[in-house]
Amino acid sequence: MALSAALLATPAGSTPREAARIPFAQRYHAVQHGGIATAANSAISCRSADDPAVADCRRVRHGGQGANSDFDMFYSDVDKDPHTYNSTRAELTLPEDSQVSYARLYWGANLRVGEQKPPKDNGRVLIAEQGGEYKEVLADTRIAHRTADGSDAFQASADVTPLIRSSGSGRYTVAQVNVARGRSAVGAWGGWTLVVAYRDDQEPKRQLALWDGFEPLGTDRQALSVTLPGLAIPPGAAGRAGVVAYDGDRSVEGDAVSVTAGSRKAFTLSNSANPANNVMNSTITDFGRSAEKRQPAYVNTLGYDSDVFDLKPALSHGGDSLRFHFSAEKHGYFLGALFVQADSRR
Repeated sequence: MALSAALLATPAGSTPREAARIPFAQRYHAVQHGGIATAANSAISCRSADDPAVADCRRVRHGGQGANSDFDMFYSDVDKDPHTYNSTRAELTLPEDSQVSYARLYWGANLRVGEQKPPKDNGRVLIAEQGGEYKEVLADTRIAHRTADGSDAFQASADVTPLIRSSGSGRYTVAQVNVARGRSAVGAWGGWTLVVAYRDDQEPKRQLALWDGFEPLGTDRQALSVTLPGLAIPPGAAGRAGVVAYDGDRSVEGDAVSVTAGSRKAFTLSNSANPANNVMNSTITDFGRSAEKRQPAYVNTLGYDSDVFDLKPALSHGGDSLRFHFSAEKHGYFLGALFVQADSRR
């Protein structure tokens, strides 16, 4: 794959500002017939060749217990392009004849492990649609960048609606996520998630909401609540919620997410792949099923979470708002994005 013209750019001569913490805020909201689809993958994994721990690495990749700090971590690179040092793929599936309303690409990583990556590259990645050439994507909003507790963490994002609208469903490759390799006490981690809102007149009328920010949870702050107001959700509605987070460890329990619809009792999110007491456990899943249309398709992503949960049990009585409560054990994680798709009152 060769690099083509830039897809997105910030104004000439400018660079998005950085902030150690970015409070969650609404990025997109629509009420329409349609839904939200995602594609995601991690950018780094344990070494599997020329490593005495090769058996352990293979076991962990297939879903076994293990954390990124247990391994010498190395870039995943699937594109066979000598000009990229990391690249991974994932399939975006949109309904036939649907129209893309909005699409946003998120990416983030730890810059300091066995090596130190320069933060000047945080706001840039490459993306290619299936069969297409790489296009440069530049962050179009504040970049989160926080150095503390041994890590040098960041998240960036950009509006990629034009590309997804013209290319539609298929496997997308994202390359050059600014992630450091090596081994350290905090570990190497990184990945990307594409979130796409679409219109489809054959589907129910729904509330589609996307929120993002950069909130470190752990030793200094162990809980955070995000409220999505103005949602007219009827009793018995169906829905789904997606969460993007960084550096959640499978082997450490204590991370949880609950949701409250209106004034009702909180409901704890969980499924077969994401236990209620360890939701941020290094998985890329949809309703508990591992998203297998990825390359590579590791079950344990060793520090990257992009999960979609069933909201229907929490919506039995409907409501005009949803309040998500995130909690963390002392090692914590970085919360990056949250989306909701829920049936709307007709």
